[in-house]
Amino acid sequence: MKGDLLLLGSVGVAMVAVPAAVLLWSGQPLPGVVAGLPLSVPVAAVGEESAAKNQGAFSQPAAVPSSSGGASVSSQAEPSDGELPAQGEGDEAEALPSTVSERWESPVQTLRIYDQSTGDVAELSLEEYTRCAIAAEMPADYHLEALKAQGVAALTYALHQAMEQRGLPEEEKDPALKGADFAADPGNRLGYMTEETAREFYGEQFDYCWDKISRAARTASRCAALWEGEPIAAAYHAISAGETTEAAENIWEGPLPYLVEVDSSWDILAPGYKSTVTVADGELKELLTAAGANLLPDPATWLEVEERSPAGYVTAIRAGSITISGNQLRNLLGLRSAAFQLERTHTGYTFYVRGYGHGAGLSQAGADHLARQGWGFDEILLHYYKGATLAQVVTG
Repeated sequence: MKGDLLLLGSVGVAMVAVPAAVLLWSGQPLPGVVAGLPLSVPVAAVGEESAAKNQGAFSQPAAVPSSSGGASVSSQAEPSDGELPAQGEGDEAEALPSTVSERWESPVQTLRIYDQSTGDVAELSLEEYTRCAIAAEMPADYHLEALKAQGVAALTYALHQAMEQRGLPEEEKDPALKGADFAADPGNRLGYMTEETAREFYGEQFDYCWDKISRAARTASRCAALWEGEPIAAAYHAISAGETTEAAENIWEGPLPYLVEVDSSWDILAPGYKSTVTVADGELKELLTAAGANLLPDPATWLEVEERSPAGYVTAIRAGSITISGNQLRNLLGLRSAAFQLERTHTGYTFYVRGYGHGAGLSQAGADHLARQGWGFDEILLHYYKGATLAQVVTG
């Protein structure tokens, strides 16, 4: 495909009609704006801190982390289980699994993406976008079935964004998008990564990594998560808090029936599952005061957890005179997740953090673990997007 060339401007893409797999939900209609997720943010925002920022797959050496949140690749180049066949093999699309039982015709043939760095609008085919999104969002040394699952999640949310944006009245569309469906920053590997950028990033491992990602994309680009005939807000994150994933209503504005708590206890095995952050009193005071909190002289009174979700994430914490969400404090302090324990020290607070990301939807580390236990990408998706069924979609 020509993702790197098409990103240079708004270019029409000739599409071939092909069947695609789609997740369906049989519940109530999706709200017009899903759970507080704005239409003009990069698709990566729903995935938030993706596994590409972490330390690679469970059974692999630590991956080389990206400084800007892009993909990472293991320090060993040899394929592990679930990898590519020999060069040149596997170019044809794989048969979709038997769980694909319905058909859906997508109104979106190509995706229009605003480049936040250049101001250009690129037009990508679904396969091009899926491949570039996988490269940006997940380490190439993750299992092939996990890469496919990631591709489905990323493409699904992109389709959701496109349909929502295109369905708005002209006066409600964000003019900053210049007619695009959503924004991303491919130059900094946020949302998706072009082939040109990937060549620089992967270096001598490019051929192996790009071939593997391309194979995953050939299947994943025929997949999207639907509910009541429309793409769902297919949220994903790097590592859960180690018990279950988080429910949507504990993060955003309301519940979504396919983003509920599901088992992801195996995430405790993931590199980067635990992290520790210590914040000195002076820095904490400055941050909380800027956020609108009035603080008593004694720093020991500044923070107190008031509520946690069943998944272990802080949903409410008193910060001086105000109460904020765990995610608000997490963003304020740069914590990896809102699943944290507090400890008061002599000079500040120490945060013991579990997981990475908001915790809703697909756990990327969990997907890799399940794939290495023999799960197919469809089984992984059906596990993390509860109540969904697979369907086949045709574009053309």
